[in-house]
Amino acid sequence: MPWSPELADGRQPSRNATGPIPFYDGILGVNPDALLGSWAGEPDVDDPRSGHVVGVEAFTTWVKHTREWLIGAGAVVRPVHLIVTALRTVEEVALDLTLDGARRELPVAVVGERRGDGRLTAVRVYHSLWPLTGGHEVRHPLLARDPTLTMPDVVGDYQRALAAGNLDGILASYEDGAVVREPAGGEYAYTGKDALRRIYTLQFADGLGIPLEHCTLTDDGRACAVEYNAVRWGAVTIPAQAGIAVYQRGDSGKLAFARIYDDVAPPPASDSSTQRAVAP
Repeated sequence: MPWSPELADGRQPSRNATGPIPFYDGILGVNPDALLGSWAGEPDVDDPRSGHVVGVEAFTTWVKHTREWLIGAGAVVRPVHLIVTALRTVEEVALDLTLDGARRELPVAVVGERRGDGRLTAVRVYHSLWPLTGGHEVRHPLLARDPTLTMPDVVGDYQRALAAGNLDGILASYEDGAVVREPAGGEYAYTGKDALRRIYTLQFADGLGIPLEHCTLTDDGRACAVEYNAVRWGAVTIPAQAGIAVYQRGDSGKLAFARIYDDVAPPPASDSSTQRAVAP
């Protein structure tokens, strides 16, 4: 929810928003010049479809083109979850789009970095290109590893188990009815321990784990978002790639939901049954 609420003269009357304006509501319903008022300085957006967008002219052009694309695809925006902290927001949505005559779901996470006065300093958009193109594309790191980060509670347990390829540790971090969703969305969601055991077994097929470089941590106590660089899958070093995962805690304190946003593809495997699993 990065856009500032005081943009009333740039927002369409039907919005009537009194708080921060959701990311895609702003793109679809606010004049691009008015959105400039949300920035502390020069706009800085990183988007999987458009790359790094910097500066006033590039930003206003990007907003116009993104709006045209969304309208052309008959986009419907479905809110999923929102994390708000003093200096960062992580907004999750699902976009329902019509592409090549077919309705598709595109899960998206939007990170907004802000100053103490609420003005934006950077926006990072995360989603897979698979639902759009049927293929993956390496997205180079957006952030550097932060060695000072400490993963909290069950999120830390999960990350350590993932790095070690510890299947029992992974399963122990989830509630019995937990749901894990891959970046592709749609049918690529798995519910319950039996389904999770199957997909994580595929991930750890060579007996090794998937360590991540942790870059940011955004936690409101109920959900924790981790921006990362994926650098290795099992025994194989892969091109460093940016992503984010959101881990939502249940009432038990264990993970009730995990939602992943990246374009990381597993390395080729001799076992053709090994598919893109849910890592991270």
